[in-house]
Amino acid sequence: MVGGLAPGLGTKRLCEVCAEVTCTTGAGIMLMSGDVAQGSVCTTDALSALIEELQYSLGEGPCVDAYHQDRPVLEPDLADPTTPRWLAFSGAAIGAGVKAVFGFPLRVGAARIGALNLYNDRAGALTNEQHVDALMMADVAASAVLMVQANAEPGKLAAELEAGGDFQHVVHQAAGMIAAQLGVGVGQALIRLRAFAFGNDRPLPEVARAVVARTLRFDGQDGNG
Repeated sequence: MVGGLAPGLGTKRLCEVCAEVTCTTGAGIMLMSGDVAQGSVCTTDALSALIEELQYSLGEGPCVDAYHQDRPVLEPDLADPTTPRWLAFSGAAIGAGVKAVFGFPLRVGAARIGALNLYNDRAGALTNEQHVDALMMADVAASAVLMVQANAEPGKLAAELEAGGDFQHVVHQAAGMIAAQLGVGVGQALIRLRAFAFGNDRPLPEVARAVVARTLRFDGQDGNG
C-alpha cells in the first residue's frame, strides 16, 4: 500500500505503477524545494535514473520545467522538438535512447513538492487517456510522498524516501559552502556549482566533494574558483 512503503521497495514500486498505469516505458519522481532539486525519490530503470540524474546535475529538463511552471511539460520528440530546449539535457538523454519525455508537477494543495517524470523509448505524444492517467498518478505520488514524510522528524527526510531514493546531500552541502564564500543565495550557488562541473566536464557530485573537502573554492582563494 502507498501508506506503508517499505524502505528501498515501496518507492520503487510507486514509480513502477506510474509507468504501468500511463503505459510509458519508465518513470521517476523528483522532489524539489524552492529553486533547488532535492533529488530523486525513485526510478523504474537505468534510463529513468539517468534522466533524473541529468536533471539534477544540469538543472534543466521536463521535471524542472513542470515544477517551476506548475503545468505538464511534454516533449513527444526529443530529437526533433518543435522548440529546441534543454540543450545539455537533450543530447545526453537522446544518446542513451530516450525518445520522448513528459513532466507533471506534484502538488499538495497549492504547494508544489516536485514532479513526476515519464519517458518513452519511442517518439510520440501521449494519448488523451495517458495524459489523464498521468495527472492522476502525479496526484497519487504527491499524496504518497506527503504521507510518508509526515512521519519524519522536523527538518529531516523520511527514511522510506531516502532509502529508496538518490539524494546527493554532498551537493547541497557544497552549495551552502559556496553561498557563504560568495555571499549569494543557495540557489545561485548551486547554479555556479553546476556550471563549473559542466564547463570542466566533471560529475557534479565529484566537484561537490572537492568543495566540501576544501580542495576547491569559488572565491578564488585556492586559485581554482
